[in-house]
Amino acid sequence: MSDEFLWAEKYRPKTIEECILPDDLKSRFLDILKTGEVPNMILTGSPGLGKTTVARALCTELDLDYMVVNCSENGNIDTLRGKIRQFASSISLMGGYKVVILDEADYLNIVSTQPALRGFIEEFSDNCRFIMTCNMINRILPALRSRCPVIAFNTSNKEKAGLAAQFYKRVEKILKDENIEFDPKSVADLIIEFAPDWRRNLGELQQFSRGGKIDPNVKSLLVDSKYDTLFKALKDKDFKAMRKWVADNMNVDPNVIMRGIFDRMEGRVKPQSIPAIVLILADYQFKHSFVADFELNMVACMTELMSEGEYL
Repeated sequence: MSDEFLWAEKYRPKTIEECILPDDLKSRFLDILKTGEVPNMILTGSPGLGKTTVARALCTELDLDYMVVNCSENGNIDTLRGKIRQFASSISLMGGYKVVILDEADYLNIVSTQPALRGFIEEFSDNCRFIMTCNMINRILPALRSRCPVIAFNTSNKEKAGLAAQFYKRVEKILKDENIEFDPKSVADLIIEFAPDWRRNLGELQQFSRGGKIDPNVKSLLVDSKYDTLFKALKDKDFKAMRKWVADNMNVDPNVIMRGIFDRMEGRVKPQSIPAIVLILADYQFKHSFVADFELNMVACMTELMSEGEYL
């Protein structure tokens, strides 16, 4: 992995012990290593917490033959019937059973692929295990959830501080290995901004270290850059980019995001559009108090801003 350009891949943990996880969660995966038996399971939680990294680390440490399928790109029934069936039905060259890691399994087709996967789990139970990772567990059929224990990657505010401190030590070593000059407080501010999304943290750190040093004002630069990206997506009516922005910022309180848009409209929004945008923000801020799906509500808000607003 030393040839990898992206830090998130170059410094991806290889073992469970290296993963930055709450103690109870790490103990659960260490127990799996002790038994040597990986069960079918669903790992769920917000992006960047280490779900895929944990799945890979389990397979690596147990010397298991495994494959990773990105379901957001290959979540159709043909992938299941072809690539996955061929892998799951063949004998492992490493001995023992195989593992299929279905990354972003909440993108699997709920009408065709997910129902077929139920049969696959039972058909290949002697030779293959299935580990699914997902951000939204409600998009996984109950029949699959009943066949695979669900492990939630939840982090309380109390745990977040300790995990952020562990991550800071990891980042400190990475920056020294990469010969990057940095101000400890600026790096700590950046980590706190995105904790516990460790992948996003590494991506932002890499972006802001391109000049060989991390600017002491990185937090203010980061916030402005973040909203520049959003306003560009709204102006271009780029739904895909907007939805990705929302997903990447789900760790931020929606009220903070809406206030951030309100505070940064000047110079980005045509004056005649400002009253309509203010009303839209106020409406969705009220709805946020009782909606069931915060991400869906935020995407709906951004979609309305995209269609009703005119941007500079």
